[in-house]
Amino acid sequence: MKTLLIIDDNAEDRLLYRRLLRPQEGQERLDIHEASDGEQGLARFRELHPDCVLLDYNLPDTDGLSMLAQMQQETPLDTLCVVMITGGGNEQLAVRALRTGALDYLVKGQFDHDLLDRTVRHAIEKNEWRQYQNRYHAEMQTINRQLRDSLAELTHTRQALHNKNTELMAANDQVTARNQQLARSNQDLDNFVYAASHDLKQPVNNLQGLFEELRCTMLVQEPDTATIMRLFEESLQSLSTTINDLAAVVQEQRPASQPPSEPIDLAELATDVMQALRPQILATHAHINTNFSGLSQLQYVRVNLRTILLNLLGNALKYRHPGRRPHIQLRAYAAAGQPVLEVQDNGLGINIERHGTELFQLFRRFHPQAGDGTGVGLFLVNRLVQGPGGHIEVESKEDHGTTFRLFLQAGSHT
Repeated sequence: MKTLLIIDDNAEDRLLYRRLLRPQEGQERLDIHEASDGEQGLARFRELHPDCVLLDYNLPDTDGLSMLAQMQQETPLDTLCVVMITGGGNEQLAVRALRTGALDYLVKGQFDHDLLDRTVRHAIEKNEWRQYQNRYHAEMQTINRQLRDSLAELTHTRQALHNKNTELMAANDQVTARNQQLARSNQDLDNFVYAASHDLKQPVNNLQGLFEELRCTMLVQEPDTATIMRLFEESLQSLSTTINDLAAVVQEQRPASQPPSEPIDLAELATDVMQALRPQILATHAHINTNFSGLSQLQYVRVNLRTILLNLLGNALKYRHPGRRPHIQLRAYAAAGQPVLEVQDNGLGINIERHGTELFQLFRRFHPQAGDGTGVGLFLVNRLVQGPGGHIEVESKEDHGTTFRLFLQAGSHT
């Protein structure tokens, strides 16, 4: 639940704001607190650390800009969420408020329920996104430092391997050919070092390819080499996951034209997805049962449906129960003429009463102890289902498992 602090000396206005901000069906309720002047408002701000402040410019003991400056001294600027309420027609004051640090402004007497509710909730979401970006940039800097350290160690190891291979050239012609291959790999690695240090947005798949080639061509392993290689791979995988997830969210939300839908054989697509997840399936000894007798073919955008299955099955494997072997049921059928895709697991489960309204929100994670993740998968699945007009129903019980039931848009299916 988000916390909102209203600072306004007019009791009738505070009551009006409370009434206008009552949640509509499906909305999260706001925990609203009040203050009638600047001194009381600053005290409540220190006490509550609210997610957003609805601040009247005209206060009996101060003004909105001075209050904004005082609140900025209490909390980092990039975490402060303030919506300023100004007098009618004072656009110049509103611009000063925005330049000083307010996220938005409203003109008193010129807004209704929809505008007030949308402005406050959008300011909260904008502030959360800004804070996530700051954490993301800090993480990227840390990963960049780790990459530079790992690359320096790899360069040293590469040179040592090159020297050892040179000593073996006279004894074996086959080693000569392998040394030539290693020299080409070294050149690729040099290119990789340059790209990583100058442009972290180079395709991560190319970096992974270079890493795999380097690992395959190593002839001699020093005691510390395996550890160095593992650390490099983990850092690269973390970078790849973060970049790919963010790219997927941005791409999905862009107003670009969708690829055309096509008839999809569900058994063939499920086999393709399970092949992509084969390492996780083998590592967890998971049993996945598919049943497409009720619906064998579906008209859908193939890349979107593959992303949906990949995320749902991947989550079922990642958030498995540690005390039992994962059992996952994947089936499809038609209900009242609408295609339904169902994924059921026996994993950790989710407290729906507690987290139901947050289930498909961006960057929400409910089992961080179960493994790395970004909180993007279910958000993306929900967008891909809702976009064409579908919806998702979820049944879950903690320590028992979860069932995702996807009601997809009506289309041609057999």
